[in-house]
Amino acid sequence: MALSVGQKAGWGLADMGVNVFVVVKQLLVFTYLTTFLGVPPSVAGFVTFAVLAFDVVTDPLVGYLSDRTNSRWGRRAPWIAVGAIVLALGIVGMFAVPMGMSWQFNAIWVVAFFGVATVGFTFVAIPYGAMAGEMTQEPHERSTMMAFRMTFASLGLLTAGALVPAMAGDTREGYLRAVLLVAPVVVLTIWGMLLATRNTPRIPSAASGSFMEIVRLVMRNRAFVVLVVLYGVLTLGVALIAAGLQLAALYLMQDDGRSMLSGLAGALGVFSTLFAMFIVGSVISQFIWVRLSAWLGKTWALNLGMGLYILVLVLIWTSLPATGVTTMALLFLCAGFTNGAYQQIPWAMYPDLMDVTRAESGEAIEGAFSAVWLFGQKVANAIAPLVLGLILSAAGWQSSDSGVVQQTQSALDALKTALTLVPSGIFMVSIIGLIAIYRPVSRHVASHG
Repeated sequence: MALSVGQKAGWGLADMGVNVFVVVKQLLVFTYLTTFLGVPPSVAGFVTFAVLAFDVVTDPLVGYLSDRTNSRWGRRAPWIAVGAIVLALGIVGMFAVPMGMSWQFNAIWVVAFFGVATVGFTFVAIPYGAMAGEMTQEPHERSTMMAFRMTFASLGLLTAGALVPAMAGDTREGYLRAVLLVAPVVVLTIWGMLLATRNTPRIPSAASGSFMEIVRLVMRNRAFVVLVVLYGVLTLGVALIAAGLQLAALYLMQDDGRSMLSGLAGALGVFSTLFAMFIVGSVISQFIWVRLSAWLGKTWALNLGMGLYILVLVLIWTSLPATGVTTMALLFLCAGFTNGAYQQIPWAMYPDLMDVTRAESGEAIEGAFSAVWLFGQKVANAIAPLVLGLILSAAGWQSSDSGVVQQTQSALDALKTALTLVPSGIFMVSIIGLIAIYRPVSRHVASHG
């Protein structure tokens, strides 16, 4: 049975709330720790890496248990409904750090509530990702679903990435006020998805295999394992950009008041203006990448997108530091367009690989696949701030608890390179891997190209 437009769009709605947290952990936490809580950059980078310990335990467990859940609402909905509340509470707690404490206490507080939010995220994201393998087995329909999902994801990114910094201003108290306003978006969009998809096709029978049997089934799917690794490499590049983007807006991008978008930058701030342009580029690209995936095949469309991403990053490197916002805004629009390929296409590829295992084994273990897929992404997201922190520390970056401070030229150059040339090299590695390793082992999945 074909899904209606409302069902496909409704499924995508949840990613608006999910990506509020994605932005918080990738864009805001590192800057919040180093600029307002006095945490050294090397320690701030380790904070997000340390939270990975929660995922090591919860990701496979939630994937396995959601596959085996029996309820009147299906296998996935109970986990998602509870997870939305836990996620929202964790996000608020991260920015409710008591005043007057040492930077060590501040770091521990953020880690604790970061962990709570991460558990809530796992409860939502793994069953949610599994739904893509249950609702339809038609590859092109999945691409359309992902286009809707990433459109809503982009709106979530805009809400948290542009509006939160604009609402927060330049104070730590402002960040708490801002997340209190966006936390309800997390719950309402995720619960809204459950309402919109309540009548979609689902696989009612729970998986019957033991934990280790299911793990072996997933790991036996060689094409999936290779794709997880390569998507993790891509995510490392994207997350490295995200982790330092707000620092770049503070230290490398100024507005001289004479450019075409100076009025907007004055109202929202440079970071929020550039991030908004990035999101606009991502939104307008989504259905273009659907068409290109159908025309070129998903693998070649993804390679095209990442190749263009490299080109844009090199152009940004040549343009920094910038004093006018208009040129950077156009480059960020292009970066968002190319980032749309990273956002959408791999997520449409991996459910196709679930079908192969289901057809061969008879086991409906979409939750297990989703857990492994997300864990690879989470590892990369956790490593990226650690890498950025080590790069900046080696270059002599100065942390602060009172906003922007003077940095050396070598520290600024390190930030510039870490956000442009280093991700470009990482993307090139992934492109080579997709061509040389992934394509040969995935030829039986025709939709990949």
